[in-house]
This record gives sequence, C-alpha cells and structure tokens, in this order.
Amino acid sequence: MDKFITYETAWCPGCGNFSILNSLKTALEELGIEPNKVLMVGGIGQAAKTPQYLNANSFCGLHGRALPAAVAAKIANEELTVIVNSGDGDSYGEGGNHFIHNIRRNVNIAHFVHDNQIYGLTKGQASPTSGEGFVTGVQTDGNINTPLNPVLLAIASGAGFVARGFSGDSKQLVSIMKEAILYPGYAFVDILQPCITFNKINTFAYYKNMAAPLGDDYDPTDRLGAIKMSMEMSEKIPTGILYREEKAEFHRKNRILKDGRPLIEQKTEDSVLGDLIDSFI
Repeated sequence: MDKFITYETAWCPGCGNFSILNSLKTALEELGIEPNKVLMVGGIGQAAKTPQYLNANSFCGLHGRALPAAVAAKIANEELTVIVNSGDGDSYGEGGNHFIHNIRRNVNIAHFVHDNQIYGLTKGQASPTSGEGFVTGVQTDGNINTPLNPVLLAIASGAGFVARGFSGDSKQLVSIMKEAILYPGYAFVDILQPCITFNKINTFAYYKNMAAPLGDDYDPTDRLGAIKMSMEMSEKIPTGILYREEKAEFHRKNRILKDGRPLIEQKTEDSVLGDLIDSFI
C-alpha cells in the first residue's frame, strides 16, 4: 500500500500540475521516505497548492517566500526532507532574489518549479518566463520583456544541481526528482508544463514536440557545456540533469550545525536570550 496519498485538487482538468504531483508521489514512494519525514513548502499560486494535495507535512507562505521558510525548516531540523513546489511567477518573479541567494547558501533542499510561462492563479498575465511578444489580457500589445532563462541563471550563479523536466515525460521526471531529493545541497529543477486555460502557445503538444532528453553521452559535470546546453531553446529544449557538481552544503560549513545534530536538539541558554532581550529595553 502506498504511504503517500494525493487529494482532490482545484486545478483545471488537463493541467500539467497533475502529472507533476503524481511524479513527485512516485519519486517519494520509490525512495522509501516516510511521509512524516517530508516537509512540502509552497508560496502562492496554482503550483504552490501542491503541498495541500499530498499527505506530508506542509507549509504555504507568502507570494515568493517559499524558499526562506523551506531553508529555515531544514536548518532547524536537518532530518527533514524539504521540498519546495512553486510556480515560475512565485519562484522567479516575487521570489527571484531568494532564488539567487539560496543558490549561494546551498542548503540541502529540492526546489521544483512548475514553469507554465504564465501567472495561472491571477488570471493569466505574463510571468518572468513568458516569451517576448506573448499577448495576454494585461499585456495586450504583447510582452515587451526578455524572458528569463532560469536554468542558465542557476548554473551561472553557482548552483550544484540544475535540471529541466517536462510534465509529459513522467519517467524522466521521476528520475530527476529522485536525484534532486538525494543530492546533498540545493537542487533546482525547472519543470515545463502547459497551462490549458491561459497559455495557448506553450501547449502540451508544443512541449512534447520540443522537449529533447539529454543523451547518455552528455556530461553534466562540464559547466561550460551545461551553460551552452541551457541556452538551446529554439529548435529543441534539452531536458534532464544539465549540471551537477559536488559542493560543500550549508550544514557542513556552519560551525554550529556541522556535527549533524538538528538545531532543535541542541542545548540553549535561556539566560543568553534574556540578556539579549534586556539589551533592547
């Protein structure tokens, strides 16, 4: 019997979020992780509702603020498997600054971004990954901004694990998710998915035609090669683990946390806190 249970959602029928949720459930089942050891974190948006639809610990924060909550939880209790599920608007727009600086911190969490190139919850305005010229109800003359390439940004910013998946390729996506969850550090996965309601350009058929899994001859340890591959978007969109590097993660570099004991189990001195409080009076 499966340990992880999914619940009825509020997503539109045909949304790519369904297969992402099912892929995540499968990945966790295959890894043998207990639900009470998993923390799912989201921000605001359709993708950010994912923690509400799986029977694990969950936290939904403010718009763009999923990463700070996830990182804080992992720092407090290293024994938790912490997974962020949020959208391209939440992660790259409102949460763009957190995205960059948590790459630098390299806390051991997995960050799965449901990238449908649109703001799906707030009625279809252009997101940071929407194509130039993309017409919406807000951008009536077309999006005039250059779209963000999140995997290129992540590699250039020093992320140790960078991947791109497609919601329509569950087999590959499950494999990527498992590798990301097991990776000892910040693991980032941009997941291409359709929004059938507001994005009539980047459809399931479009992604199915464009997504091209990386071959066995691809070397994910070649950083310059990964940067070049991350920029290939016109004829085909490469999917798979684009870059992987073993790096010292946050807990192993921190003087207080490096011994492996969760912060919540470490001794505290109430008098120190009292003195700090008194100093502000």
